[in-house]
Amino acid sequence: MTVRPDSAENTVPLEQQPPQFGARRLLYVGTGALGVMFMPMWAHWLKSSYPQLELKTMLTRSAQQFVGPAAVLALSGGPLLSDAWPTDSVATAVHVELTEWADAVLVHPATFHFTSRLAMGMADTPLLLALQCTQAPIAIAPALPPGGCTSSAYLRNLETLAARPNVVVVPPIQGLSATTGKNDASPAAPLPQSIAALERLSRSLRSEGQA
Repeated sequence: MTVRPDSAENTVPLEQQPPQFGARRLLYVGTGALGVMFMPMWAHWLKSSYPQLELKTMLTRSAQQFVGPAAVLALSGGPLLSDAWPTDSVATAVHVELTEWADAVLVHPATFHFTSRLAMGMADTPLLLALQCTQAPIAIAPALPPGGCTSSAYLRNLETLAARPNVVVVPPIQGLSATTGKNDASPAAPLPQSIAALERLSRSLRSEGQA
C-alpha cells in the first residue's frame, strides 16, 4: 500500500467518559498514514475503557514503517496480525477467520489508498477480502493529505462506501501536514469519535435486523 506521510494525526486521549460501545470482539486495523504512530496509545485506551472487549489488532505492511509491531502488541495485549497471506501451509483461511471472529471492525487511520481499494471492491489481502465479505459493522477513519478531502476520486469512493449498509466513514478533521507545515492536512478523527460512530452504526443495523 502507498504510504501517506502527510496524514499526520496529532491527537491524544480525551479526558472524558468514553462513549458506549457494545461490541464484544473488535478488529482494530492501522494502515500506512503517519497517525498510525498513535495506535499503541489508542489500543491501550480501548483496553482501559472497555475491559471486557476482546481486541485483535492488525497492521498493513505500510503501517509498519510508522509504528513498531512490538509497541502495538505490548499495549493491546495481543494478538497482533499482519495483513499478508501466509507463506506456510495453514489449515484455515485467515480472511474467513477474521470474518467469523469480529463483530465490529475499525480501520483507523485509513489511507486514501486503502479507502480507494475498499471502495473498488479489491480483495487482494486477507483484510480486504474479509471486509468485502463480512456483515459486521465497519468504521473507516480516513487520514488524507492536503487536497484529499476534495479529490473527485475520494468523493466517488465516499458515495460507493455510503451504499454499503454496514460501513460508516468517519470524516477526518483539519490538521497539520508534516510535509507542508501548514494546517492543510486531514488526519483521522480521534478514536473515541470513531468508536461512537461505529456504535451508532451497530445499533442501526441491529434495529433493522441486519446484525
